[in-house]
Formats: sequence, structure tokens, C-alpha cells
Amino acid sequence: MNRSPGPALLRRSHTTRLGNTGPVTAARTQQRESAARSLAAADLDRLRTAVSAALAGFLDRQRDTLAAMDASLTPVVDEVCAVAEGGKRLRPAFAYWGWRGARDEATGEDDAAVLTAVAALEFVHASALVHDDVMDGAQTRRGRPATHVGFARRHSGQELDGDRELFGTGSAILVGDLALVWSDELLRRSGISPAALSRARAVWDTMRTEVTAGQYLDLLRAAGGLPGPDGALKVARYKSAGYTVQRPLQLGAAIAGAGPAVADAYTAVGLPLGEAFQLRDDVLGVFGDPAVTGKSADDDLREGKQTLLIALAAEAAGPDGLRLLDDLLGNADAGPEEFDALRGLLESTGARARVEERITERTALARAAIAEAPIADDARAALDALALAATSRTA
Repeated sequence: MNRSPGPALLRRSHTTRLGNTGPVTAARTQQRESAARSLAAADLDRLRTAVSAALAGFLDRQRDTLAAMDASLTPVVDEVCAVAEGGKRLRPAFAYWGWRGARDEATGEDDAAVLTAVAALEFVHASALVHDDVMDGAQTRRGRPATHVGFARRHSGQELDGDRELFGTGSAILVGDLALVWSDELLRRSGISPAALSRARAVWDTMRTEVTAGQYLDLLRAAGGLPGPDGALKVARYKSAGYTVQRPLQLGAAIAGAGPAVADAYTAVGLPLGEAFQLRDDVLGVFGDPAVTGKSADDDLREGKQTLLIALAAEAAGPDGLRLLDDLLGNADAGPEEFDALRGLLESTGARARVEERITERTALARAAIAEAPIADDARAALDALALAATSRTA
């Protein structure tokens, strides 16, 4: 089904000024090289290892718990493991360095406990991915079948009764719900002090509310609500950007017991950087290399995702371009050549260049805020490296 609004609605989109367009390839290459040189400052290898170990230990215990209930529940745990296994661990990294930037080394929390606490963000992320794939009808995620697709195939393979698609969808909803439940449990059992846990809960609850509300806003926009670039940016902020950078940073600050100055500084960093992160994701969803991203570059177009790229193209397109958007965006029957034509429209209207420029602008704003933040120097260097990595990535 075509999820995109028709030409009339596209013409009513409000104009949003995002700056002049210009060459971005050289700047992106330079940014990636700078990120590669400085990312060691973020200690990402150690963070990823620690986060993966915390998740694996927790999931091993949950596997035993569910297997004791019934052996048929093991695939549910295995699916949560598979979804949580991939990824760059950027959310825990932002939370960890948010804590390191404001911690009291004499009386603060144990490093290992904090790493376990921030690992819980990966379960929030896993939940969002599984539910998002159901709502979008996505077929793949990180080079493997999306959760609802995998369970539909399991239904067929075991020759179960009933509708395989409904079984797959229902199973995926429950897998996503379980990941969200486990995010709470892992945070609570992380080993951080009761006082730190109490402070963290306020940020944690806000973050999870925003993610869920953002998912609804995304559905609403797909149905024709929240039109134009402003609507696209609002969805990006609440569906993904907030829980990717801003809230993880604030979670780390809350665990550290930081004051308002640090929390405000992390907002100044997190809002523009989270937006830039999501806009990079949108660009990769259409122009990324499938061998690197793990998904077809046609999927976002086939699913009819109403990103800023689409909104800006609709503003700049003539009648033929609007007709192309209306005919092909969200059209499950369209083929590779037709989606290539859509990509051509995103290029020729300047939409891609304008999004790239906004990514650059928002990243620069976030890095300036990092430079001015009242935090420890090692955290400042790490967060700057993470900012570059998050916005210059290729997957």
C-alpha cells in the first residue's frame, strides 16, 4: 500500500529553510577520517566488550528462566539475543561518557556497574527496532530476516495452524515488549547505588515515553499527518534522536548526580547531534551500500518512509516529480529501476544535499556545545569522537 500523501498534500507542506546546498563529499570524507583517528578516545572497544558481556550474562539467565517454563520459549530469548547482538553500542557509549564527564571519582559509582546500567539501553533499542519493523513491514534487519518475518517462517517450518503472518506479527510484538521489560530489569539489577538508580529513573521514564510517542507520530505522518519538513524533524526527534544521544547523556549525568549545568549542557549537545544521527540514518536508508548497512537501499522507499529527504524533495519537485513520488513512494510493486528514479529525484531536487548540509550544521553545533560543556577533559574528547562517528558512519 502506498503510504505517502498525494500530490495535493505534498504541495501544502510548509517551507523550511535549511540553508544553501553545496558539495558535501569531501567534507564527509574528511569527517570520517578524523573520526577514525580520534575514536580511540571514546574507548569504544572496551565499552562494546563490556556491554556485550553484560547483555550476554543477563540473557543467559533469562534463557534458563524461560526454558524452565517451557522449552518452546527458547526461540524468543534467542531472538532478543540476535536483535541486541548487532549495532554500534553508541547509546551506551554516550551514557557512559555522560557519566564519566560528571562523576565524582572519590565517592562515585563503580565503573562496571555503570557499564551494566547503560547496557540496558540496548534492550530499549532492540524493542524499538522490532516494533518499527512490524509497523513498516520491513523484511530485513542487520542482514537477517526481521523478527516478524523470522517467526512467520518458523510457523511454516513447524506446520503450525492459523495464519503465518499474524503469528509472525504477534510474536514480534511480544519479543519487542519483552526486550523493553528486560531493559528495566537490567537497569535495576546493574549494581549502581539506590540513590543513583532513583535519579536515573526520571530520565529513563521520560526517554521510554518519548520513544513510544515518537513511534505513533511516525505512524501518523505516514498516514498524512504532520506534513512537511517540520513534521519530519519532529518525528525524528522523538522517535529516535532523543533516545540516541540526549537522554543517554542525561542518564549518565543522573547516575553521576550532576547538577543542572551539566544536564543543560548535555541537552545542548544531544538535541542537534541526535537529529544529525537520525538524518544520517535516513540518508543511508536510501543511498547506503546494502553490503555495509545490512538492508536493501530500496526498503525505505518501498515502505514509504516520510523522512526529511522526502519532504524536501516534495517542496522542490515540479508536477512530474510529485507524480513520481505519489506513484512510487510506498509502492511495494515498484522495482529497482523505479526506485533508482526516486533516488534521482532526491538528488536533482537538492534534497539530499540539503540534508547533508543540515547534518554538517547540526554536528558542528553539537561539537561546539561539547567544547563548552562543564565536564572532564577525557569525556570531552570521547564525546567529540563519538559525535563524529555517529554522523559520518556508513552503516
